[in-house]
Amino acid sequence: MNTTNFSNEEIEVFYKRIGDNVRKYRKEKNFTQMQLALAIGHNSVGYVAKAELYKYGKHFNLEQLYKISKVLDIKLSMLIDD
Repeated sequence: MNTTNFSNEEIEVFYKRIGDNVRKYRKEKNFTQMQLALAIGHNSVGYVAKAELYKYGKHFNLEQLYKISKVLDIKLSMLIDD
């Protein structure tokens, strides 16, 4: 089994890309951050706002990404891909 060391920078870039994609598709579907937050079960816009920017280390987890893909009616892979 080949193990690879992943740098913190590489992981940060990954989370930032996901946040950028969430923001891009959210805007394309005319959702506000608050509307998206409520649709995925958050009662505050703060988490979505921070996760879109990867601010304070906040990022979306797999369950949230699944819910976002369903709410926005897009493939889950679109949130992860470059």
